[in-house]
Amino acid sequence: MSAPGEKVTIARKQKKLTQTELGDNVGTSRDIIGKYERDETKPSIEVAAKIADVLDCSLDYLIKDINPEDELAKKIEQLSPINKEYVMAVIEAFEAKEKLQGKR
Repeated sequence: MSAPGEKVTIARKQKKLTQTELGDNVGTSRDIIGKYERDETKPSIEVAAKIADVLDCSLDYLIKDINPEDELAKKIEQLSPINKEYVMAVIEAFEAKEKLQGKR
């Protein structure tokens, strides 16, 4: 599992933000964001919530040791049988598309 700082780094890069841009958006400096990403220090709950908001992810994702695949499986399991079938059909369609594109 990823450490909280690594999750911040991954989410920040997915949003194509620099440490400076993330810092500006949450009201702190690039140096502090770097310390969070290296797990040298932990943000306050308020700052962590701002980081999660800017990175468009949940606070739970950033701070808990959650396996995203397990969370997805839980969500799918809670769906009605027909909606589970729809989810599987969409997944199968994407798998077929990637196979055709030579990505699998």
